[in-house]
Amino acid sequence: MRNTSEPDVAARLGAGLTRAFGRPLPPALRREAQRSLLNVLGLAAGAAGDPGCDAILAAAADLGAHGEIALLGRSERTDEHFAALVTGFAAHVDDFDDTHLFTVIHPGAATLGVLVALTPQRNTDAETALRAFAIGCEAQLRLGVAISPEHYDRGWHITGTCGVAGAAVAAALLLGLDERGVARAIRVSASMALGQREAFGTMTKAFHAGKAAANGIDAARLAARELDGPPRALEAPGGFADAFSTRADWEPMLDALGERWELAANTYKPYPGGIVAHPAIDAALAARTRIPDRGAIEAIAIRCHPLVPELMGNPDPQDGLQARFSAIHGVASALCDGNVGLAQFADERVRREDVRALRARALLEPDPSIARDEAYVDVRLRDGSIVSEHTEHARGSVARPLTDDELREKVRLLIDARLGEGRAKPVAAAVEAIDARMPFARILELCAPSPVTAGA
Repeated sequence: MRNTSEPDVAARLGAGLTRAFGRPLPPALRREAQRSLLNVLGLAAGAAGDPGCDAILAAAADLGAHGEIALLGRSERTDEHFAALVTGFAAHVDDFDDTHLFTVIHPGAATLGVLVALTPQRNTDAETALRAFAIGCEAQLRLGVAISPEHYDRGWHITGTCGVAGAAVAAALLLGLDERGVARAIRVSASMALGQREAFGTMTKAFHAGKAAANGIDAARLAARELDGPPRALEAPGGFADAFSTRADWEPMLDALGERWELAANTYKPYPGGIVAHPAIDAALAARTRIPDRGAIEAIAIRCHPLVPELMGNPDPQDGLQARFSAIHGVASALCDGNVGLAQFADERVRREDVRALRARALLEPDPSIARDEAYVDVRLRDGSIVSEHTEHARGSVARPLTDDELREKVRLLIDARLGEGRAKPVAAAVEAIDARMPFARILELCAPSPVTAGA
C-alpha cells in the first residue's frame, strides 16, 4: 500500500526545482545553459519568417489578440499567449534545435517561449531568466527520463508532452510562485500535454513546442490563483504516466535535484532534421571527399541504429518538412552538395533530380548493435569499388559536442540571414555576458529586426 503521508511526485519535483532556482547555477551547468539559450535564440529569430509563424499571427489577429510583447525576428507585437506560441514554434520548426539524446526532447523551444512572453513585462534580470530557463529545461528532461523510452515508443511527441511541464515550471518561477505553487503548476500542466509523432514532417510538429510554451504559462497563472490538479497527477493510475507510457521510474527524475543535471547532456545540432540521422550525414560528408564524381555512385548502404528508419525512414520526401525526417535525404544531400544546411531542406532542393536519383540508390540497414550516435556508410561505385566511412560519435553529440566557436557560427548563419549581416555577434556577446545587472529584455531587443529588415 502506498504511504499516503509521502508527498506526491509533483510536490517533490516542485520543491527540488524551486530550491535549485534559489541558488546560483553551478559554473559548468551555467555555461551549458548559456549555450542552450544562444542556440535557441538563433533558431527562433532565424525562423521568424516561416509560413507557420505567419499563420499563427494571422490567427491571433483573427481572434483580436492585442498586446505589447515584442517578437524575435519580427516587427509585430502580440499578447502573452501568442508570443509564447509563435516563439516556441519558430524555435522548433527547422528541426535544428537542441536535443537531449536519451529522451529525444528539444527542451529549449518551449522554455524560450516562456521567457519571451513573461520577462519583458516583469523587467526580469538576465541572470534570473537564465536560471529559470535552465530549470524549465531540466524539469522537462527529468520528466522525460522517468517515462522514456516507452512514452516515445507509444507515439507521443515528448517535446510537446513533457515540454509543457518545463514551461509551467519556468513560468511559475518567473511569476514568483513558491514550491507549492510550482507543484500546482506541474499538476495542472499534466492535463495540458499534447503531440503525437504522426505530426513529424508537418508544421504541426513545431506547433507542439509552441503550444507547450503557451499552455505552460496558462498552468502557472492558474496555479498562482490557487487552481490545482489532482494530488497524484503524475503517478496515479489513470494519471499522466499511466496514460502516456507503459512504465514510469520516478527515482531518476527526483534524484539529486539541483546537483545532477540532465541539461548537462543537452546537445546542439550541426544539421537540420532528426538527430539520429546525423551520424550517417557525417559519414556521407567524409565519403564525398573521396568520390570525385557523384555520377559514379551506384548504391548507398547506411547501417544505423533501428531508431533511424523508425523516425526517419521516408525514402522519397516531397518537401522540406518531410525531408527533415528522411535520413536518406540527408545522406544524399551530403553526397551531392558536400554540405547539409537549411538550403538542402528547401522545397526546391528536395525535389531536384540529382538528389532524388541518389535517394533512390540508398538503403537503410538497421542494426541494434549500432549506437544512436554511430553509423556506417558504404558507397558502391560503378567500377565495383566501395568507399566506406564509419562515424563512431556524431558531430554535436555528447561525446563530440559542438565547440563554442562552432555554435556561434551556427547562430551567426541563422540570425544574420534573417536580420542582416553582423546582427548575431552582439546577441552572442550579450548571452556570454549575462549577469544580474542586465535586463533580459536587452537580449531579446538584440533579436528584433532593424528598420531595414522589419518588413522582411
